[in-house]
This record gives sequence, C-alpha cells and structure tokens, in this order.
Amino acid sequence: MTLLQALRYFLREAFVNLVRSWKSSLLAVLTIAVSLLLGGSFLLAARNVMASVARWRSEMRVVVYLRPDVPADALGRLSAEAGRSPFVASVNPVSAPAARARFRQVFPGLSDLVEGWEDEPLPASLEIALRDPTVRSPEVLAWLDGWRRRPEVAMVDDDREWLGQLETLVAVGRAAGLALAAALLAGGIFTIASVIRLAAYLHQEEIAILRLIGATEFYIRGPFYAEGLLQGLIGGMVATAGLYGGYHLLAARSSRSLIASLITAGFLSPAQILFLVLLGGAAGLLGAITSLRREAL
Repeated sequence: MTLLQALRYFLREAFVNLVRSWKSSLLAVLTIAVSLLLGGSFLLAARNVMASVARWRSEMRVVVYLRPDVPADALGRLSAEAGRSPFVASVNPVSAPAARARFRQVFPGLSDLVEGWEDEPLPASLEIALRDPTVRSPEVLAWLDGWRRRPEVAMVDDDREWLGQLETLVAVGRAAGLALAAALLAGGIFTIASVIRLAAYLHQEEIAILRLIGATEFYIRGPFYAEGLLQGLIGGMVATAGLYGGYHLLAARSSRSLIASLITAGFLSPAQILFLVLLGGAAGLLGAITSLRREAL
C-alpha cells in the first residue's frame, strides 16, 4: 500500500468514526472551537486597538493651556519660544476666540454652552507637535515640567500619558484572554484525547486482527491520528466562522459605539485565519497522539 492509499484509508476511517460517535466528537469540536473563538476574539480586539493607538501616537500633540489672565499678545511670544526647542516639530497657537469657534464647529449641538459669556469660556493654548512622539526621554519630560511651572500656564496635556496607560491595559487584557484561551485549549486537547481513547477501546478486536496479519503501528494508529486532526480542524473552522459572524454583528453597531468601532476596525488577515484553523488541527492531533501514547493499543 502506498502512502497516498494509506492516507485515504486513514481519512475514510476517521470520517466513519466521527459519524459513529458524533455526540462525543461534537463535544470535542465545540471545546476546541470555544477556546479558539475566545483566543481569536482577544487577538482581534487587541490587534485593532493597538493599530488605533499606533495611529493616534503618530498624531499626538502636547497641548499647553494658558491662564485666562495672560495677555493675547503673549500667545505669539510663547509660541515662538516653544518652536525653538529641539524637541518640537511645529507649534499651532490657538487663541481663545479660535478655540470657541472650533468648539462650535466640532460640537454643534453643544454650541450654546460657549455662548453668552462676558469673557471667553475657553482658554488660549499651544498645540505642540513633537519631532518624535514616541520618545519619553528625561530631557523631554524635564522640558514639559518646565512649561508646567510657568506662571502663564494653567495645564499641560500630554496625550502620550493616557495612550501609554491604554497600551498597558490592552496588553494586560490580551495576556489574560490568551491565558484563558490556552486553558480552554488544554481542556479541548484532553477532551479529544478521551474521545480517541474511547474509539480505540471500541476497536480492540479489529486492532488485534491487524496486528496478527502484520500491520504496522503507523497503519493501526493512523486513523485515530486523522480523527483527532479532523476534529481540531473542524473546531478551528467553526471558531473562525463564529468570529467572523460576531465581527460583522458588532461592526453593524460601530456607528453608535466608540468601543465597537475600535474593535471592528479590521478583520484577521488570511494568514491569521489559517493559523487559527491549523492551531485547532494541531491541538486535535496532539490530543490523539497523547491518548495513544498513554494507552497501549
């Protein structure tokens, strides 16, 4: 018998075993599918959020808000001073009237909040773009602290601070999700191992006959390996289908939710989908190998 013929025999016997013991096989497939669906969901969410964070980081600004009593002509002087720093790429001075006009444009429904004031309700500010927004060297931090201590400055808002906190939160969430998915995947491997072990017990007489006629161990164990592999691959495909359906269901609500729009910025790449399916197959094959190693056929 050639290798191709042996593989066809393995697959045929594996399909027959899947149909015969469909209840136990369904449990193994769903266990693998749930673990991969959970892990894929965390990977997808973390991937999209981190991509948004990277985009925001490239657009980050340091905003220096001035006190209300600072004269209007001081805005140009402070802007020129900030622009002379070696860390600064550009400075955009925003006067108090310009800040109010921008607020009305961005939030037209809330424009009444900035109308009817004797003084300008919003402060003047300097929007500073750094040459390298990712750098948080001691020199840059000391330069920002110097601006915070100036008498003309009310507050310095550094976007990088909350972006760094968001990155940490996403990393922790991804690690926790992957740890939980790994635990569930281990449970899936154990379930497949139990199913394969039960199938081996049910075929003890056939296995004994095969040994009597001189069949090799690879020929005897091959159908069980193929069965575990198929269970894992089916579980991976079910997980991918569930992840794709959940993604589009959530994407339909992205216009009403900022979190939904972040999570559904993009789906997994074909390579990542293939990895998810193959991971399920590898888990199923590992379960079969583990089962047949522990149990003498």
